[in-house]
Amino acid sequence: MSLDEKFNAAAENVKNLKSRPTDAELLELYALFKQASVGDNNTDSPGMFDLKGKAKWSAWNGKKGMSQEAAKEAYIAYAEELIAKYG
Repeated sequence: MSLDEKFNAAAENVKNLKSRPTDAELLELYALFKQASVGDNNTDSPGMFDLKGKAKWSAWNGKKGMSQEAAKEAYIAYAEELIAKYG
């Protein structure tokens, strides 16, 4: 199975967790997914009243410089960790 196939499978499997991960875990998962699929964050920061958007933007921006391949590997490992923890 290629890295892309493993990444896509992990992205699908993590949608079926039996219970909801913490907000911090979801932000980490989001940031790794965006870095793996898009690369470095090249969007403007959301406004100060968009707290959720700002948290997501900051999490993704924190992954700047990580290669897409490394982000895919990290996403797969983190998704497997969440699946083991939450079912």
